[in-house]
Amino acid sequence: MEWEPEVPRWRQVYGLLEKRIYDGKYAPGERLPSALAIVEETGISPVTARRVLKELRDAGLAYMEPGIGTFVSRLPDPPADSPSR
Repeated sequence: MEWEPEVPRWRQVYGLLEKRIYDGKYAPGERLPSALAIVEETGISPVTARRVLKELRDAGLAYMEPGIGTFVSRLPDPPADSPSR
């Protein structure tokens, strides 16, 4: 992954997953990649990968089932400033 130096990496990975959600790569109810899978794909730290998943949950884009994983929530319309628009 090529990084934009002025944007925090967690935000860039968040944007990547957000775009995949709104583009339909991850459908509502579908499991998102684990923190470990995000680390392997992007090279960010495990702490940063967990933050990305937390931020997706905080934004209402995902929910967690403890011991199972993080899943895509039913989607609202994309925010006006979303990169997927």
